Amino acid sequence: MTTSLFILPVLFSAAAFLLSRGKGTFLIAGYNILPESEKEKYDEVALCKFMGVVMYGISLAVFLLALYEVIEHLILLVTGVGLLAIFTILVFIKVYTRDTFKK
Repeated sequence: MTTSLFILPVLFSAAAFLLSRGKGTFLIAGYNILPESEKEKYDEVALCKFMGVVMYGISLAVFLLALYEVIEHLILLVTGVGLLAIFTILVFIKVYTRDTFKK
């Protein structure tokens, strides 16, 4: 059971690696279903790189939560949940307050 907890952070890290290289727009929910005319309005590389950084952060948070299940130190739980909350808030602020990814 404990080894299966560490599969998710590895998969997230693989997705983050792909996104941070500027590829993998098919992994971004919402963007991959846009019509081509709408996709042309966005800078795909900047969007992918941003989501790659976010995925690295989420991967770290999920890894800490999985590690908490094994070691049971409260600081791992608090740090993991805190990182998830921080990354979620930062993504919403970045995406909804600016047209960062528009060409």
